[in-house]
Amino acid sequence: MRYRPLGRTGFEVSEIGFGAASWWGKPQFSEASAIRLVHAALDGGVTVFDTGASYSGGHAEARLGRALKGRGDGLVVASKAGTFAKDGRIGRDFSAAAIVASTEASLRKLDLETLPLLQLHGPGVAELTDELRAALADLKGRGLVRALGVNSFDPAVIEHVLGLSDFDTVMVDYNVLRPEREPLIARAVAAGKAVLAGMPLAMGHTGGQVAKLRAPRDLWYAARGLLRHRREVEAGARFGFLGRTPGMTGAQAALSYVLANPDVACAVTGTSRMAHLRDNLAASGLSLPAETLAEIRAAQSRLSLARLSG
Repeated sequence: MRYRPLGRTGFEVSEIGFGAASWWGKPQFSEASAIRLVHAALDGGVTVFDTGASYSGGHAEARLGRALKGRGDGLVVASKAGTFAKDGRIGRDFSAAAIVASTEASLRKLDLETLPLLQLHGPGVAELTDELRAALADLKGRGLVRALGVNSFDPAVIEHVLGLSDFDTVMVDYNVLRPEREPLIARAVAAGKAVLAGMPLAMGHTGGQVAKLRAPRDLWYAARGLLRHRREVEAGARFGFLGRTPGMTGAQAALSYVLANPDVACAVTGTSRMAHLRDNLAASGLSLPAETLAEIRAAQSRLSLARLSG
């Protein structure tokens, strides 16, 4: 595993992180299997574990805390506040009091005294109030949080955050389907923010995962993809050639594209399969063949034209 600085936070992090979310954190997925995946990630050199208060119906944080018990030293455990799970739905509350309460609850669930990275989960610009920022500063002052970040797939929000000195990191959706994020990522680094790449595998759509139904978890992911991300599913079909990259799998090629950007500190990807995890971790240090990168750029250009005409 290779490591990169997490901006100006003082952390050195694995360039591939483990996303503790989705099916991995659900009660329907065996806890023993979930813990084995975390331990295998640790053994593979992963030091970033990303989760959130609302993930997996609110179950992910506590499960991650149990999985890391006794092995948490030197890790960057990141959680998110501002969204919460209730009665099968996701709610939002970015008031100062709610963010403080969420952070304190996350610490209890994760069994941590200090959260290395707290990220606001999808705030709007108007929700980044002076009162909220003062509360975040107080959390840092009390030693409950080491670094602060914002996770948003809205470029306007990230642009706004670049001008706020309070925040140390941003997480954006960056993958072969999102080359337009590259200038934004460069501006973030120039502004002193570390960049985490969310969805670096484009939810598996470049590999046609929605059509690979082998277990209940696959039905769950397929339904989510077709209901919420149909455009990404259709776009991902244009990149099926990644699976024919010499010397690497399609997932490794997709991750290598993201990691080829030196402004990305860490690409965070989740899985509930050991083979997928090992495949992902083996992408660290791989380089895309020039021919594949050229093919990616050509496919991105065609996709951009299709979006403009559509």
